[in-house]
Formats: sequence, structure tokens, C-alpha cells
Amino acid sequence: MSVGTTPGGTTPAATTPAGTTPESERDAEFQEHEKILSPDFLSLAQITEMLAEDVDGVQQKLKKFLNFKNLHTCLKEAILLDYYVSGFLWARGMDFSVIQYSKFMTLLDMLLHNLRTLHMSLEDSIKWLGEVMAEIGPSHSQKNEEWNVFNIKQANAVIDYLKISLFQHYKLYEFLFYSTREEIVIGTEVVCLSPDHATEQLCHESPERSYLGPRNSSNKMTLDMYLVI
Repeated sequence: MSVGTTPGGTTPAATTPAGTTPESERDAEFQEHEKILSPDFLSLAQITEMLAEDVDGVQQKLKKFLNFKNLHTCLKEAILLDYYVSGFLWARGMDFSVIQYSKFMTLLDMLLHNLRTLHMSLEDSIKWLGEVMAEIGPSHSQKNEEWNVFNIKQANAVIDYLKISLFQHYKLYEFLFYSTREEIVIGTEVVCLSPDHATEQLCHESPERSYLGPRNSSNKMTLDMYLVI
């Protein structure tokens, strides 16, 4: 076996495992590369459908694909739909290819998946994004150039978009996913004092149903609206 020299001694030269060829190694590398951002969040057929739609059409298509049925009563669904629709429309402005749309939308979804299921911190999400972009973005290695999904300008634009669309609002998305309640509850906290200040009552009802007592100058009331997700 040939050896390579290093200061102070010798080390074995790089060897190829028995039974492998450069072609098989390349195929293995390609298969590993294909696992990045897989499976696709949207199929190529779904993306092609949306490319033919206007803004409202894109929203309706994504609503159907995501199986969102409670947009008018579920704040979480409304926020997530806006997140994906905004991302798709931004990508349209970048004039992406269908493959680039696919990887970009999958990237959007994986970032939320990491936050929702892995409780990934903002710092870890930024680190993860950097690792992924190093794989699907421009490479310094010419042998992997054909694997690049985005060129340098596009990769930088994707990162800049994620900064303003997700990372700047990361705490809000954490609250969205980690909240103990998924439904919107709008209520009031009303402190009611009778005219003679004999009793004090805390009401947790909607304003139109709360009994506030006789409306005169001797009544004291405080009203705090709150929103629970």
C-alpha cells in the first residue's frame, strides 16, 4: 500500500473501500444529497397548479393542500396559511424554477417543523439553515456544482427573506406552537362596583353579556381585552 508523508513520519494514503468504485461512491453521495429537504412539502404538480393562480387562487389552493378548514375560527391556521402563501408569492417574484419552488417551500416547512416538534431555538434554527444552504446553495467544490439548487444571489435572497419572515418573529411562532390552547378565545375582565361600593364582582364574559350595574357616575369599571391562542 502506498503511503503519504507527513512531518515526523508516514501515514497511509487515502484508500477506497474494497468493492467500491468512484462511480458508486458518487452515487452514494448523490443519494445522501437527495435526502436534504425531503420529502417535498408540496409536489411538483401542486406547485405547477399554484403558478397558474392569482393571489386568491394561491391561497385557496394552499388552504386545500394543507387541509385547513377552520380559518375563520382558528388563529393558528390563519397565521400558518399566511406564512406559506407569503413565501410562495415571494418566490414567484424571484422567478424560481419549479424545483427551486419545491425546495424553498420545503425549507419553509422544515423550519416550522423544527420549531414545532424539536423545540429548536432561534440560534439552532439559524445554524440549521446555514448547514442546509451549504448543501443546496452555491458550492466551492466544482464536482458538486450540478447539485446546487440556488445560485449565490438566490441563496442570499432566501436567507434575507427568512430573516424578516420568520426569525424576526420567532418568539411569536414559539408562542403559537407552545401555547396550551389552540382555539381563539376573546374575552373581557370587567371589575364592577355597585353605586354604594358594597360589592365588587369580577366578570369573565363578553361585553354584551356582562352586567355592569346601573350606568351612572358613581360606577367604577375597568375593561381589559385579552386574546388567548
